[in-house]
Amino acid sequence: MPIARSSGHKISYEVSGDGPPLVLHPGMFQTGASWRATGYTGALEAGHTVIAIDPLGLGASDAPHEAAAYALERRVACVTAVLDDVGTERAAFWGYSMGALTALGMAIHAPERCARLVVGSWDPIEGFASGVAHALRHFGLPADIDAFALLRQAAYADPAQAAVIDAGDPEALRANFEAFSREGELASRLGSVAVPMLMYCGTEDPWHDPLRETADRVGAGFFSVPGADHGAGWRHAGEVLPRVLPFLGRP
Repeated sequence: MPIARSSGHKISYEVSGDGPPLVLHPGMFQTGASWRATGYTGALEAGHTVIAIDPLGLGASDAPHEAAAYALERRVACVTAVLDDVGTERAAFWGYSMGALTALGMAIHAPERCARLVVGSWDPIEGFASGVAHALRHFGLPADIDAFALLRQAAYADPAQAAVIDAGDPEALRANFEAFSREGELASRLGSVAVPMLMYCGTEDPWHDPLRETADRVGAGFFSVPGADHGAGWRHAGEVLPRVLPFLGRP
């Protein structure tokens, strides 16, 4: 796999297909290959040059142990380093969950590198904290529970994510989590962004309403995935792709 470098770290990525460039950025406990395994890449590469990234700390990319390495501006820098390595000035960008956080970071910190953005399931108003609060209420858990351990346990029920966890560096995974779980309100910083954006979320996902509210506020497109929670919003590629493909192909 090709390797880009950002802040001294190696960022692994894979390129396939033909057409306008499209970066795919996965969520936590996933890699660039997760997009292909879930059915997205095969549908996209007929009309796009798909650039699927292994985020820092995951897959074949470097795995630093310092949370500062995973700050939002650093995540954006990793993406722009990949674009530089591929040799493209601008690309469309699609991120889900932690990848959606990175998409919002691209809009804020590197809009000139974005042709358009697809943002799947994140809370731009309260950040990851709102998801933790929802889980604590739903399961009746104490407020001092280790949120990282809770997230990892939930992810481990998915064999594909379990494989990523088993192959990963535990200290790097925790540092990655610590960084994105601290990211707070971003919605107010999107108002002046001119990049076309499409946002979506499952109706049973606690981040549905905040993301829809943000889309309304900034004039972005939005659609719901009926009956889907956070995991199903990712897995239901057959419902998501028909809504995203026209947006990606729009002049």
